[in-house]
Amino acid sequence: MDDKNMQAPTPETLVEQPVDLSLSEFSQACAVRSETIVELVDEGLLSPSGREVQCWRFSTTHVRRASVAIRLQRDLGVNPAGAALALQLLDDLEALQARLLKMGMI
Repeated sequence: MDDKNMQAPTPETLVEQPVDLSLSEFSQACAVRSETIVELVDEGLLSPSGREVQCWRFSTTHVRRASVAIRLQRDLGVNPAGAALALQLLDDLEALQARLLKMGMI
């Protein structure tokens, strides 16, 4: 195919497809034991789809959240409840920054 017949990619084709990971795959992606992920879910840090542990599915948005919680626990010795609080505060900060940006204040 020559360059004239090639079409430029659309935003839809550039968007990364969401990843749907099992508990085992997700724990491997985060480089932690499955039990650690279960603790994060129990604390409300992660909300996988599926009711039973065997059916849990995690998306790419969970990876960032889990990574932050795991680093807080590993590097700073924060317990799961403390990590949950820190993540909630970070979520609140991001929401406030978004509001300020929308208002043109930053």
